[in-house]
This record gives sequence, C-alpha cells and structure tokens, in this order.
Amino acid sequence: MRLRNKPWASEKLNEYPQYVIARPEDHKGNWKEVFGNLNPLHIEVGTGKGQFVTEMAKANPDTNYIGIELYESVIVSALDRIIEADIPNVKLMNVDAKDLKEYFQKDDVDRVYLNFSDPWPKNRHEKRRLTYKTFLKLYEDILVDEGEIHFKTDNQGLFEYSLQSFSHYGLLLNYVSLDLHNSDFEGNIMTEYEEKFSSKGQRIYRSEVQYPQK
Repeated sequence: MRLRNKPWASEKLNEYPQYVIARPEDHKGNWKEVFGNLNPLHIEVGTGKGQFVTEMAKANPDTNYIGIELYESVIVSALDRIIEADIPNVKLMNVDAKDLKEYFQKDDVDRVYLNFSDPWPKNRHEKRRLTYKTFLKLYEDILVDEGEIHFKTDNQGLFEYSLQSFSHYGLLLNYVSLDLHNSDFEGNIMTEYEEKFSSKGQRIYRSEVQYPQK
C-alpha cells in the first residue's frame, strides 16, 4: 500500500490530546484512569483509518478501545472519524506495535484485535507477521489471564499460517470461520479493507483464540 504523505498530520494529532495519547508510556498500568472508569480495555493493533475501532466503541459504550497505528498519515484519518463520532471510550496511539510492552503491563488489556494485517508473504519476513510467536508472547505479556485475540483477514495463506502459529503457541481456538460473511456470525463490524474485499467477492476469514488458564 502506497501511503500519501500528509505533512500536516503530526500537528493535527497534537491538537487533540483528548483522543490521541501523546506519551502512552506515562499511562502504563493506569489506563483505567485515562478513561475514568473500570471498563475492560480492547486494543486494535494496526487500526488503519479507524472504522472498526470507532464503530466498536459506538456499539459497546461499556468497553474502552485504543486504536494503534504506526503511520501518521493513516491514523489522522482515524482521528477524523473519532472527532465526528464524539465518543469518550476510544483513543488512538501513533506507535509501533513491537513496543507494546512500553505502554501496557500485564492485565492492562482484555482483548487484542488484529484486522487485515500485512501478510508478509515471503518466508524471510515471517517474524514481521503480527501472529508470529514473538508477537503472541508480546500480547500475552499485556493481556489479562485467559485474554483473547480476535483475528480477521482476507488472505488465506496468512490465515492458515496464523492458525498453525496459534496452535503451536498453545492457544485455545474458540471460533473459526472460513467464510465470515456467509456464516451465522452476528454483530460483525467491518473494516474499510473488509468492505472493499468482500464487495469483490473475496472470502473473509475470522478466528477467536484465547490464552489458556495458568
């Protein structure tokens, strides 16, 4: 995906501290104070333009959400959505997912969403996949015990790889769909990519996995 540079993006992100967490490391272990409640916290890693995380926050006011996105020129579109929605239970972080432990500690997060992550199809790039074992360990280190990952993709190869990765790591498979939009799953909220791909007739794959009780 070619990113269109938006040189003004950084300045705009700084103008909305009520939505964009400028120094997330300052809130490690204290996210309930940031949101001002004791509600569970769900994060989306790779939130893109923010359609999913914003619509989830609208649909579930008793859950707090954070959308995490590396690219300023992308996350600024998510900010526009959140400003328009004007809802208190969603924030954004413009950071790299590999540094999640700098911003969250064990038990800070109740659920991780991975939606249409880059498949990194070449074998030499395996370690960059967000379902690679080192990322699974990273999520485990910030999730509550028996925390969950909800994963969606249009890429069959990445889906098959991820199911194997989940299994090898010892995660419990709670749900799997090989064709989400032709299944009986209710309450699905689509991402921008999901709308685009499904409109072309592409299958959407989805799974829910859980870390086992220790």
